[in-house]
Amino acid sequence: MTELFQLQAVDVYYGRVQALSGCTLRIQAGERLALVGSNGSGKSTLLRTLNGLVKPAAGSLQHDTRACQAMLFQRPYMLRASVLRNVALGLWLAGVPWREAKAQALVALERVGLAHLATRNAKALSGGQQQRVALARAWALKPQVLLLDEPTASLDPSAKREVERLMAEFADAGMTLIFSSHNLGQVKRLAQRVIYLELGRLVADLPTEAFFGGPVPAAAEAFLKGELA
Repeated sequence: MTELFQLQAVDVYYGRVQALSGCTLRIQAGERLALVGSNGSGKSTLLRTLNGLVKPAAGSLQHDTRACQAMLFQRPYMLRASVLRNVALGLWLAGVPWREAKAQALVALERVGLAHLATRNAKALSGGQQQRVALARAWALKPQVLLLDEPTASLDPSAKREVERLMAEFADAGMTLIFSSHNLGQVKRLAQRVIYLELGRLVADLPTEAFFGGPVPAAAEAFLKGELA
């Protein structure tokens, strides 16, 4: 399998606060990888580091530059424009002519079931609909790697199911999926491999069945039992 990312003893700081400490990790193409841990454990920082938004202060990060990436944030940013324009703009910025970008954006919206809202102001959509627009915007770029930071946080159950369905379909089509989540049921449903982080340190790296079936490090066991602050 193609290796997409290789992190070796990576440290990341925000000012004096260390967000990642000695993180060593390898990720292969086609994996479905979940990042779990309490708030402040380093999940979002690790995703941003993989995406190149945060630079390591120490250690090394190697990645396959041929693999196109897209990242979705917990609260996707929507321009004060139509849904179609929000999706088409990403393609246009990637070099696609505007007329073609709009046509491809409509295909992407059809893919996530929102073509009927193409002319609606994106800011007026529900949280679940905005997240699906963000997924369409990412999918339209045909990325090999999709990174998602708490993609269903604050969504109602119906919207969560729809976003999960799209994530699973994208992964089934060969896209590498790396996502953070507090929803352990979601992790069980979508991930093949689980990374547990605590205070910026990678504590456990296990197949999903092994992570939830044990044995796991004591800190991860406490997290699974809901006993970790």
